[in-house]
Amino acid sequence: MSGKTKKSLLKRFKITKTGKVLKRLPGQNHFKAKRSRRNQLAQNKWRPFDVSKKIFNQYIN
Repeated sequence: MSGKTKKSLLKRFKITKTGKVLKRLPGQNHFKAKRSRRNQLAQNKWRPFDVSKKIFNQYIN
């Protein structure tokens, strides 16, 4: 019987078709008015997250 998946982790990470793990930068929900438009748009991108598949799968499953 398998355990529950860790939903909190799945919200913060995205796994691409090739198996790469991407993460979002923290602090994107509010207080963006003071930042320049360039910084706002740059922060919305997904960034690569260096972790082995074996360790990441332990946390998800």
